[in-house]
Amino acid sequence: MLTINGITVRLGGRAILDRASASITPGSKVGLIGRNGAGKSTLMKVIVGQLEADEGEIEMPRRTRLGYIAQEAPSGTTTPFDAVLAADTERAALLDEAEHCTDAHRLGDIHDRLLAIDAYSAPSRAGRILLGLGFDDEMQGRPLDSYSGGWKMRVALAALLFSAPDILLLDEPSNHLDLEATLWLENFLKGYAGTLVVISHERDLLNNVVDTILHLERGKISLYSGNYDGFEKQRAERAAQLAAASAAQDAQRARLQDYIARNSARASTAKQAQSRAKMLTKMQPIAALAEDPSLSFDFPNPSELRPPLITLDMAAVGYAADTPILQRLNLRIDPDDRVALLGRNGNGKTTLARLLAAQLTPMAGAMNASGKMKVGYFTQYQVEELHGDETPLQHMTRAMEGHTPGAVRAQLGRFGFSGEKATTLVGKLSGGERARLALALITRDAPHLLILDEPTNHLDVDAREALVQALNGYDGAVILISHDRHMVELTADRLVLVDQGAAVDYPGSIDDYIDFILGRNQPKADKGPKLSKADSKANNKAREDASALKRAAAEAEAASARLASHCQALDQAMANPAAAEPTLASLPISELSRRRAQAAADLEAAEARWLEISEQLDQLAA
Repeated sequence: MLTINGITVRLGGRAILDRASASITPGSKVGLIGRNGAGKSTLMKVIVGQLEADEGEIEMPRRTRLGYIAQEAPSGTTTPFDAVLAADTERAALLDEAEHCTDAHRLGDIHDRLLAIDAYSAPSRAGRILLGLGFDDEMQGRPLDSYSGGWKMRVALAALLFSAPDILLLDEPSNHLDLEATLWLENFLKGYAGTLVVISHERDLLNNVVDTILHLERGKISLYSGNYDGFEKQRAERAAQLAAASAAQDAQRARLQDYIARNSARASTAKQAQSRAKMLTKMQPIAALAEDPSLSFDFPNPSELRPPLITLDMAAVGYAADTPILQRLNLRIDPDDRVALLGRNGNGKTTLARLLAAQLTPMAGAMNASGKMKVGYFTQYQVEELHGDETPLQHMTRAMEGHTPGAVRAQLGRFGFSGEKATTLVGKLSGGERARLALALITRDAPHLLILDEPTNHLDVDAREALVQALNGYDGAVILISHDRHMVELTADRLVLVDQGAAVDYPGSIDDYIDFILGRNQPKADKGPKLSKADSKANNKAREDASALKRAAAEAEAASARLASHCQALDQAMANPAAAEPTLASLPISELSRRRAQAAADLEAAEARWLEISEQLDQLAA
C-alpha cells in the first residue's frame, strides 16, 4: 500500500499541495492527472524523496523498491545495452561477487539468488525492451554520446523498465517517443506486475492502461476508479450535481434574504429573522469545478489561395551532399489538406516537414510552392528558445514589428494571453503555456499551411482537446507529426507513411496502421484454400476500394465540419461585424451574404457526398 497522508508543499509562498491524501493499493495502475502547474510532478518528487513536504508523510512497506526516471539523461561511451543491464544493480553486484568468490557455500547462495531474479535471461530482456523503444541491434551497440537528448531519455526509460521496481513512477514517458514506441510502451505497462503511477496526458494510454485516476486540483487529490473516459463521465456527473446543488442553494439564500428583509423590523418575527440571518451567515458557497478561462487556441484563418500549395516531383532531400534521407518524393499539398506523417523517429518525418517549410531545398527533383503562401512551422525547439526573462507581450511585439499594439494584443488574446498573462515572464509560465505562446508566434501572419511537429508535448488533456477543436476550425492546410493517436484520428483525413527513404500515402485509417504496427488483424499465411489469381486480384481490388471510400468519407466529414464552422463565422460577421474575424469584418453585407449562400451550398454537397459514400461502404460490408 502506498499512502499519501496529508501532504502539503509550499513553493514561493503558494500551496501547490494542500493536505493532499490518497491510498493506492498494490498492483494498481494509476493515472495521475491535472492541469499544467497543478503539482503532479511535485507530488511525484515527494513520493520518491527528491522533495521534502512541509507537512504530512508518504507511507509504504519497508524495502519497497521505487523506480523513477532520472532527470539527467545517461551519457558517456557506454552503450544503451550495457546501460540498461547496469540498471539491475543487484544482478550486477552478484555477478561481480561470483567472479571473485572462493567460498563454496556463498557461491551457491549467489547462484540461487541469480536464478531467483532471472538474471541469466536479463540480456535478452534488455534487448527486447530497447528494441521496443526503437533501438535495433546496431543502435544498441553504439556509444550513448552518439545519440541526441531524446534518444538518451529513451535509454533512461528502458533502464527503468528493466529494473522492474515494486512501484514504477513515470512522468510523461511518451514525450520523447514516436507512435510505434508509444504503442509498445502501452502494451508493456498493461502487463506490468508491480504498482504503476504515471503522469500522462495521452488519452489513449490513460484509457488502455490505467484502472484508477488520481486527479489533482486546487492542491487536493480525488480518486476515481476506472480509466480516463470513466473519469470524465464521473466528473461530468459531479459537475451537474454541483450545479444543481448550487442553484438550489442560491434559491434558498434568496428566500432567506427575502424573509429577513420583510420580518426584521416586526417585533413578532424579529427573533425568527435573526435565526435565519445566522443560518445565512453560516451557509458556505458550493464550489463549482475549476475551469481555466485562459485555455485558448484560435488560429487566424488565411486568405484564399488556389491549389496546389506545394508539389514535390521526384524530389530528394537530406543534409549531407549525395546522402539523401528521402528520395523520389511525389507529393501534393492542397489548401484544405489535413495530413499526418507516420513512421518511426529517425525515418525522416521532420526532414520532410523542413522541406515543406522551405527550411531545406531539394537535392534532386523539383519542389513548387505558391508564391503567396505563408507557412507556420512549430517545433519543440521554438518552445525551448523562448526568452525566460521576457514577457509574451515583448515576444509578440518584436515578432509583429510595425503592427499596432492592439493587433499585437489581439493575437496574444487568441491564445489566452490577455491581461496580466501577457506581461508575465515566460520563465514563470508552464510548459503548456510556453507551447501556446510558440503557436501564437508562428501564426501571427495567418499562415496558409500549419506544420506542427509534436505540438502536444507539455499540453494537458484539456489543452489537447482545445487544440483539436482549433485545428478543425482552421481553414488552412495542416501537416501533423504526433504520437497522440487521439489527435491524429480527429484531425487528419490523410496519412503519409515515411519509411525506408520514401514518403507514400498510407491506404487505411490510423486504426489500420496501429493494427499493422502491433501485428493484429493481419492475413495468416498458408491458411485455407489458395485463392486463384483472379480471386486474389478481386479481393485486393475490394480492399483498395474500401480504403479509398474510407479516406473519401473522412475527407467529406472533415470538409463538412470546416464548412459548418465557416458558416458560423459568416453568420457572426453579419450579425456583429465588430466581433468578426479580421478577414471578414471589412466585407460588405452583400459579399458576406453571397459567401454564406455559397458555403451553405458547399456544406449541403459535402454532407450529401458523405451520405453517398457511407451507403457505398455499407454495401461493401454487406
